[in-house]
Amino acid sequence: MRIATWNVNSITARLPRLLAWLESSGTDVLCIQETKTTAEGFPTDELRELGYESAVNATGRWNGVALVSRVGLDDVTVGLPGGPEYDGVQEPRAISATCGPARVWSVYVPNGREVEHAHFAYKLQWFEALKAAVADDSAGARPFAVLGDFNVAPTDEDVWDPALFEGATHVTPAERAALAALRDAGLSDVVPRPLKYDHPFTYWDYRQLGFPKNRGMRIDLVYGNEPFAKAVTDSYVDREERKGKGASDHAPVVVDLDL
Repeated sequence: MRIATWNVNSITARLPRLLAWLESSGTDVLCIQETKTTAEGFPTDELRELGYESAVNATGRWNGVALVSRVGLDDVTVGLPGGPEYDGVQEPRAISATCGPARVWSVYVPNGREVEHAHFAYKLQWFEALKAAVADDSAGARPFAVLGDFNVAPTDEDVWDPALFEGATHVTPAERAALAALRDAGLSDVVPRPLKYDHPFTYWDYRQLGFPKNRGMRIDLVYGNEPFAKAVTDSYVDREERKGKGASDHAPVVVDLDL
C-alpha cells in the first residue's frame, strides 16, 4: 500500500501535475493540503475518472485539506473535533477517514505567522486539540497515521540554516514541544530517505532560488502509530515534483507499507 502527503498550494493550479503524478506513482491514498478552493470546486470528477474517491474539507480561497483514495474511503470525519477557532471560524485544516486497512488524517497545521501574533497561540492550541483528537486512533491495533504540512521543523537538521530561523516560527521550542507531545500520544516520525543531498527537505521557498540551492525545510511529516511504523518498507521525498514550471513549493512525501 502506498500512502502520500502533498501540500499542493492550490489544487486548481496543480491539477494537471497532480493527475499525472497519481497515475505514474501508483499512490493508493493521498493526503492533500492547501487546496485553496471550495468543496464544490474540488476536482472530484477528474479524480473519480482515475479511480479515486474524494473527501474534502475546504471552504474558499485559503487553507483546505482533502483525502483521495482508491482503496476505500469510510468513516470520514470532516474538521478537527474540539479544535479552536480563529477569527470566529474553525478553519478547514483537518479531515480523516479509514482507507482500506489504515486510518489516516490529512492535516494542515496553522502557520503561526510571528511568535507574538495571535495566530501563533492559535497554532499551539490547534496542536493540543489534534493530540486529543487522535488519541483513540493512535492507541488502537489498526495502522494509523497523521500526515500533512505541520509547519514545524522537528530539529535543527530539518532547516537548511538554523541561524537564519532564530526567533522565527517553525523552529521555536514551543512548537517543537507541541510536536513532541503529539509523538508522545503513541506516534513516531516516519522520516523519509533523501533522494538527493543529505537531508530529506520537503519545502523550498519560491524566492531566491530556494530549490536549486536546496535551501529547504522538512515540515511535511508522517506520524504513525506502532502498527503503521512497523509496516513501513520505504519512504522518500519525491523531489521531481518540485521541479519545473508550475510546481508547488512542497514535494510529495511517499510511504510504502506492507499491509
